[in-house]
Order: sequence, then structure tokens, then C-alpha cells
Amino acid sequence: MNPSDKPREAILNPGVKPYEAWAWTMYDFANSGYTTVVITAVFNAYFVRVVAGDADWATLAWTTTLSVSYLLMIVLGPPMGAWADLHARKKWLLVITTLGCVIFTWALALAGPGDWVVAVIALVLSNFFFSAGENLAAAFLPELAKPQHCGKLSGWGWGVGYLGGLATLGLCLGYIQWARGQGYPSEVFVPVTLLITGAVFLLAALPTLLLLRERAVPHPPTGTGLVREALTRLAHTWRTAERYQDLRRLLGCIVLYQAGVATVIALAAIYAQQVLGFGVEDSLHLVLVVNLCAIPGAVALGHLQDRIGHVPALALTLLGWLGAIGMIWGAQGATWFWVATGLAGVCLGASQSIGRAFVSTLIPAARLAEFFGLWGLATRLAAILGPMTYGLVTWLTAGDHRLALLLTGVYFILGLAVLVTVDAARGRRAALDAP
Repeated sequence: MNPSDKPREAILNPGVKPYEAWAWTMYDFANSGYTTVVITAVFNAYFVRVVAGDADWATLAWTTTLSVSYLLMIVLGPPMGAWADLHARKKWLLVITTLGCVIFTWALALAGPGDWVVAVIALVLSNFFFSAGENLAAAFLPELAKPQHCGKLSGWGWGVGYLGGLATLGLCLGYIQWARGQGYPSEVFVPVTLLITGAVFLLAALPTLLLLRERAVPHPPTGTGLVREALTRLAHTWRTAERYQDLRRLLGCIVLYQAGVATVIALAAIYAQQVLGFGVEDSLHLVLVVNLCAIPGAVALGHLQDRIGHVPALALTLLGWLGAIGMIWGAQGATWFWVATGLAGVCLGASQSIGRAFVSTLIPAARLAEFFGLWGLATRLAAILGPMTYGLVTWLTAGDHRLALLLTGVYFILGLAVLVTVDAARGRRAALDAP
């Protein structure tokens, strides 16, 4: 064995090879291009300006479409995870959801001017499959890493993921610049970026789909049918949820602080345009800066998490978020805003990595996909709650984006208040003692 392999193997469970951990992180690399290109940087603006023709309802249609896909995931995610655990089919479902996201990302390329029905259907389905795949991939984390080292592996996954988002965006921007030089309109080159995004997703996910092992053991069938089995198991989880009180509290904390995170992700560029007068190129630079700063945030705080504990690391990150929100709210010029953007990027990587790793230590070994379905439910509920709050505030205040951003900080304060009630050691014992 190569001596350089020893530090990596030390964090892994017995029987887990380093190449499996690498293959798992590659899924973060693969799927990050979807969120970066489709949700954050390219297709969102194309949907509003070209597909919907800059209609008054265009932005509302975009946010509503995303909300529908998240609601679909909220309803179907937990029973899907319960079924995967019962039949030890996480890997099989991961293949299906990956192909689904890739196919419907390519389908988005069919949406031209006025084709909003095609765009809405393809967006709902692609984002649903993306969300389901993210949950299933996360459920492999506690199978791969020892509980005391989940933060490290989760951090490396998120860090590699932000690299994947930057790589996919870089390929798309390179093509866009070439296409513009040839005189092509956005109706021609944006669909090609969606083909690029889907192809990168599929190719980068191959190591995960080929090398990652399914270690779960299927449960004996009860003879009640696949769907009924999964729903019965999920209902039993809710009835016995008191046993996992710290996991419940953590999921509540995640709903709150992720509502703030989701708001910043979805609306930071809009805030910069409306309040500071940023242009399109500045907005793309904003996405690049956030992703670049998120990489060291995810990796460094993931290592720190394993050293100081889950609760202190997450509390430190939420305090950082409050600082970033305050700096952005008070920024009167671009310089201070860019500094705050860097801090927000660090906190973005840290909060997402820490939350996933923390949840993985509080989940019973026999119910990984099921409980990560609940984690997905929490993050998707937050993705509806936060941006909708921001939008309502700007609507009620005739466009006061500073006030809307300031109120976003309340979600991080509430998240901190719930976090201090979580006992990580007690929650871990409950997971280990689960029947």
C-alpha cells in the first residue's frame, strides 16, 4: 500500500477503498454544474428574457416552477428513500435519477421563445431528479466515512462540487463567447450550454455509478407491496420520531438557516443589480467569486468540524452568515460588497458541508436513504420559504431590497436558537441504539 494512502484510509470505514471515496465526491462534481448553469447563472435569465419574453409574470413563473419541483420532492423524497432502504436499492435509484436529470436538462434545450410549457415541464422534472439524486448520494456518506470523520469527507465532496460547477460554467461561458463572436443569438447558444451541462453531468457521474458499492442489506418483504411497505415504514418513523429528538431539532435548524442560504443563492445577483447597479458581467463574476470562496470554506470547515464538534462548527458558520448579511446590507459601494460576497461564499460551502455531515451521524444505519430523504425535505422546504419571504417583503415595501435582505438574517438567528438545543452525543447514541 502506498504510504500516501494511509491518511485517507484512516477516515474510511473498514472495507471502503479510497477510490470509492473519490468516486463519491465526483457526484458532487457532476451535479453542481446543473445548479450553477440552470438555476443560478444562465438558464434562469434565458427563461425570463427569451422563453417568457420578459412578461410581467416571467419571474413569478420561474420561482413558482422551482417551488413545484421542490414540493414534488417534499412529497416523494421520504417514501422514495424508505423504499431504497428496504430493498437496498440506493445505487439503482441513483442511476435512474441521474439519467432523469440529464435527459430533462437536455430537454430544456428545446425551449425557445414562447415555449414556456416545455421549459416548465422540463425544469420541474430535471430539478426533481437532481434533488432526488442529491439525497441518494448523500445517504452513502455514513457508509463510507467513520462518524468522527464525516465532516472531512463531506467537506471534500462539497469542495470538489464547487470545482465542478466552475468547470461546467467555464465550458459554457467559453462557448458563449465564441458563439457571440460568430454573431449567434442567445436562442442558439443557450440551448447548447444545456447540452454541455447534461453531458458533463453524465460523464462526471460515471465514476460514482460504476465504482460505488451498495452496502445496505435488503429487508425481508412483508407481502404488502412495494409502495405500501415504504409508506408503512415512513409512518413508523414519524411515530417513533421522539427517539430521534436531536435529529428532529437539527432538521428544524436546517430548514431555518437553509432558508437564508437559499435566499442568498437565488437573489444575490438580483440584489446586486437592483441596489448596486451591477450588470450581467458583474453578476457572472459574482457567481464565480462565491463558488471559488465556497471551496476552501467547505474543505477547511469540514476538517474543523471533526476537530471541534458539529454544533460549534455550524454555530460558527451561522455567525459568519450573519456577518456577511450585515456587510452586504450596509454596503454602499462595490468594494465592500465584494468582501462580503467572499465571506458569504466561505459560509455557503461550510454550512452545506457541515449540515450534511452532521445529519449523517444522527441517522440509524438501516435507514440512511429514508432519513436523508427527510434532510432533502428540509432543504427543499427552505428553498421555498426563504425566497418567497424575500419576494413578499420586496412586494409589500415597493422594492425595498435592503429590508428584505436584513430580514433574511432572522432565519440565521432562529437557526442558531434551535441549534443550541441539539445534543450531538445524545443524537448519536439514539442512532446507534435504533432497532
